[in-house]
Amino acid sequence: MIENINKRFAIIGVAGYIALRHLKAIKSLGQNVVSVHDLFDSVGVIDSYFPDAYFTTNFNSFMHSIHEDNVDYLTVCTPNYLHCPHTLAGLEAGVDVICEK
Repeated sequence: MIENINKRFAIIGVAGYIALRHLKAIKSLGQNVVSVHDLFDSVGVIDSYFPDAYFTTNFNSFMHSIHEDNVDYLTVCTPNYLHCPHTLAGLEAGVDVICEK
């Protein structure tokens, strides 16, 4: 029997169209998003999937929450030109990173 192990996700760039696909996938797998970052606080979409997730528009607060919340995976959903710095930030924080590129 395979045991369902809950993983903790953080998402950067939740306002983009691709983030919705990631949110749906994480939810369908029974996993949890605990921390979310975007520059715009009017997104609101995270509340319909993970209402208890910490949301911030401040990158430094977001990175701090990755450590505090013991995040397993960072999902990068930002514009392409930000994929590299955001992926590196996640790897430097010691988490596995999911990025489409």
